[in-house]
Amino acid sequence: MTGVVGAEVASDWRRLMRKHWKAVGIFVLASALALAGAVYVFLWFVKNAQSTGLVPATLGLWTMANLVTFILNAIFWELLLVGIPVVVGVAAGWLWLRRLPDEERRGYRSFRRRSRATGGGGLSLLFFIAFCIKVYLDGNWNVPIATWTLDYVVGSMVLILEWVLIIFGIPIAIGLIWWIRHETKKGTPVTTS
Repeated sequence: MTGVVGAEVASDWRRLMRKHWKAVGIFVLASALALAGAVYVFLWFVKNAQSTGLVPATLGLWTMANLVTFILNAIFWELLLVGIPVVVGVAAGWLWLRRLPDEERRGYRSFRRRSRATGGGGLSLLFFIAFCIKVYLDGNWNVPIATWTLDYVVGSMVLILEWVLIIFGIPIAIGLIWWIRHETKKGTPVTTS
């Protein structure tokens, strides 16, 4: 029974991608821009937080007040510079979806019954191991954490994120491109002239 439901879901999304490929492309591009914007806003905020004296540059000098102030300001700037455009984009997408005919919209049911995951997936462990490797390769294995700068930690996390995206993202992108090409060729009739 689940195989039939899975085939229906794949068929629905395949039909959506074929019929509205421009909108799907815009959604993918907007998602990538939002992710890149969120990373760049955070890096900008980290630099400004240190240069304006919001937080000390050395992590060993941080207090709990510095930490709470830093987190609240980071959330504020992310919401202001990334969150508002994302909300506007989601609203535009929702309005576009509402313009589709009712019968077609019912065919793209996105809220189906889902199974609930109970585990964390190991992503935190992967990032911790990658951070340990980065610290070791930088020669900071035996250096006290209190001497690390905020730039070093944030730069390391961004580099680790890039590693993960490259290691997992390239094969996923290749597989996704292959799957899309395979599915679009399967659905289009070949004409000989």
